[in-house]
Amino acid sequence: MIRKTDFYIDGEWVPPAVPHDLPVINPADEQAFAVISLGSKADVDRAVAAARAAFEPWAATPLAERIALIKKLLAIYDRRAPEMAKTISLEMGAPIDFALSEQAGAGTWHIEGFLEALKNFAFEHEANGDLILREPIGVCALITPWNWPMNQVTLKVVPAVAVGCTVVL
Repeated sequence: MIRKTDFYIDGEWVPPAVPHDLPVINPADEQAFAVISLGSKADVDRAVAAARAAFEPWAATPLAERIALIKKLLAIYDRRAPEMAKTISLEMGAPIDFALSEQAGAGTWHIEGFLEALKNFAFEHEANGDLILREPIGVCALITPWNWPMNQVTLKVVPAVAVGCTVVL
């Protein structure tokens, strides 16, 4: 049985403040295949505090460096796509070929799309004689549905971090 009960906060895997395990049921056979943790207010507060502390240095990171890190993320994502597809298949009951090509594949497609969009994105431009500056806004709280997992995660996380925001997912 897969056991993923820690949260990734402030650059490390940490146990929940208060253990609250949840079995994950495979809808194809109605059997638990994994155990995850439900977070508490204390876990969210810790994650938000870490994201706030990381915001200013991350926002000041040059765009070229953020792009390089997103490219590295894409390489890791692609390397781990079969692992993600297997978990998606178990979690959703999706056929493994669909989980790999469409479910996990959607994340690759979106990350590549955001990298392409960043090439020409105008963080500064003039409009009606005024200089418009697009700047990161801070910590983004991101909630995603379960039914198209990597699609939704990449659609929210990648553009937020690409423009200099930090996130709590």
